[in-house]
Amino acid sequence: MDINTKVVNRVPHIILLYWVIKIASTTLGETGADMLSMTYKLGYAETIVLFMVAFLIFLGIKLAIRRYEPVTYWLTFTASALVGTAISDFIDRTLGLGYAGGSALLISLLLIILLLWYNKEKSINVERITSPSSEIYYWLAFLIANTLGTAAGDFVADQLGLGFAEGAMIFTGSLVVIALLHYLTKISGVWLFWLAFVLTRPFGATFGDWLTKPFEKGGMELGTVGASSFFAAILILAVAREAWLERSGRAIPELD
Repeated sequence: MDINTKVVNRVPHIILLYWVIKIASTTLGETGADMLSMTYKLGYAETIVLFMVAFLIFLGIKLAIRRYEPVTYWLTFTASALVGTAISDFIDRTLGLGYAGGSALLISLLLIILLLWYNKEKSINVERITSPSSEIYYWLAFLIANTLGTAAGDFVADQLGLGFAEGAMIFTGSLVVIALLHYLTKISGVWLFWLAFVLTRPFGATFGDWLTKPFEKGGMELGTVGASSFFAAILILAVAREAWLERSGRAIPELD
């Protein structure tokens, strides 16, 4: 490579603001997909088609930009969270695989994608994505991980009978442990990222369900519309902050 050539990163650094936006986005994915498929009775299949089309459109724009641009990136990510929720519910309920079966299927798919990604790129580092092929693997893995997280959250809250609030607390504790492992041990940050990435999704799913479900089911009965509006507002504010950091030159630098 020419020494004067700059390689531009296509994705954000994994800092605290990333996780704030990610949790808001994945929780919105749970409440928003439920709002359309159940509250407005659009159905799982129709919801999948709607958000898959949105995901593919945003992904096409994101790939064409060939750099990290916060609004486009998080629109693509949120679309993957929304379609992931609908796909998970379709697998678990419509296809009848159940939460455990759906989770097992999705874990297998995620491991296959990560293996193919590593075999092609020799890395699954999510903070350095500089080519179209690695970014495609990146988004495929994110889509499957978001779908897996929904299934895992439903499995803990419903099938194990722990409830939504208790499920959210379990996943919160797991994320705290991962954070401690990151700061106190030499365990690979890449693998800790993927654990945290998958587990923030069921946290968002159980927390979102806890907010939206009726009192008799252990929820707060805020409804899918109210909860979705709340998390959409958080997401917009956090992405606006990220966009400001990007414009001010305090975000991702170019790579040598």
